[in-house]
Amino acid sequence: MRTISTLAILAVGVVWSTVGCSQHDLMAMHAPAHANVAMPEAAAPGPQGQTLNLQGDQSAWINNDHMRGFYALSKEALGKGAPPLDAESYREKSYQIFRAFGKSMGADPDLMVDHLKDIPGQMVTIVGDDPKVLDSYDNFVVALMGPQ
Repeated sequence: MRTISTLAILAVGVVWSTVGCSQHDLMAMHAPAHANVAMPEAAAPGPQGQTLNLQGDQSAWINNDHMRGFYALSKEALGKGAPPLDAESYREKSYQIFRAFGKSMGADPDLMVDHLKDIPGQMVTIVGDDPKVLDSYDNFVVALMGPQ
């Protein structure tokens, strides 16, 4: 249980640091509940806007032919010159790819679909906001998984 508490504290720290809140800001918000607690001296500001990848090495996913297949499907269904979107067809074809992907990764295919089930709808929104996502597989990976 102690490990979970430690991880929760670290996660909160990462979230606060990424949104630009310092320990001083956190204490200032929390201090009214503890009026007798002294505020710590202000520390030098850390780097702002730093992107962190907390998922580890994703190269097995990125380099998997099934993820490239999902890119090809997305480009065909959502890219320039694509016919009007049949969302149900796009979702079902995505799920077929995700099942095959799960099997290729040694995972339960249905659990992989459950893990990735929201991705097709999210990709529709992402491409609608920024069609250049489909200009290259690298752009697609960044949109799907974040900077590497």
